[in-house]
Amino acid sequence: MPELPEVEGVVNSLKPVATGKTIESVKLSAVLEVSRQAGKQAIVKGSELKHFKQALENAQITQIVRRSKYIYFHLLKDQQDLLLVNHLGMTGAWFYVQETADITEDKFRKHIHVVLTLDDGMLLVYADIRRFGEMRLLDSEDQFPPLLLMAPEPFAESALNHFIDMSSLSKYQNKSIKETIMDGQVISGCGNIYATEALFRMQIHPGRKVKRISQKRLILLFQTIVDVLNESISAGGSSISDYRNINGEAGAMQNRLSMYGKKQCPNCLIPTKQVVLGGRNSWYCPSCQR
Repeated sequence: MPELPEVEGVVNSLKPVATGKTIESVKLSAVLEVSRQAGKQAIVKGSELKHFKQALENAQITQIVRRSKYIYFHLLKDQQDLLLVNHLGMTGAWFYVQETADITEDKFRKHIHVVLTLDDGMLLVYADIRRFGEMRLLDSEDQFPPLLLMAPEPFAESALNHFIDMSSLSKYQNKSIKETIMDGQVISGCGNIYATEALFRMQIHPGRKVKRISQKRLILLFQTIVDVLNESISAGGSSISDYRNINGEAGAMQNRLSMYGKKQCPNCLIPTKQVVLGGRNSWYCPSCQR
């Protein structure tokens, strides 16, 4: 699943090509229509498909920003502000192309679900192989309360104190540290990959309960998470499987990972182990991480 650095990469590549452009038309895949007929909502959530299309057409993209793992498209239509919120899910990707045939990887071309035709003649294409991503068209964040529960951005001045305060709550004190730092209400944007890396750098076992970690180590852990996120942003994110930027390019952070997906500890060279925490596989070194 794309985490904060990967979403940051997508946003940074979207900004120069889409900001200020007007959406002339919207095309949705037949798969989304079939999903609605079956009583489900694939990708487009909370709006009728017809309304979603009509609301986006002739709207200007005024700003594109990242919030945690979400992409916020700020729109202006008929002097009214709209907010298109996109989560990439497991396999979502945006492409900026002249035609869909320009998307080089077949696995994405086969799973195109939203095509926005811009007033420069280019297409802004959203493809999603597993369809776990989502789009919500809102007037503001208030219309989707889970957005208001997200922790501050990890680079914000308030983020460390927020992390310490949340970690001290009883519901987190008895949770594993891995589950806690992957909780978006505790730290924004830190998922399985970067939680694994930060815990390895700090030599903390992912299953250790929060209450068994001193505040001093929690502070150092938070700072390590921020360092890992920044390092990944600089490297263009991690392309473990399906992450691509809008030009179809992969990131390079996967080549710098020390523990995620590794069979051997790079420090002591013994085999790594895995434990499932919060439904996710967690790699760790049984010797280095305690």
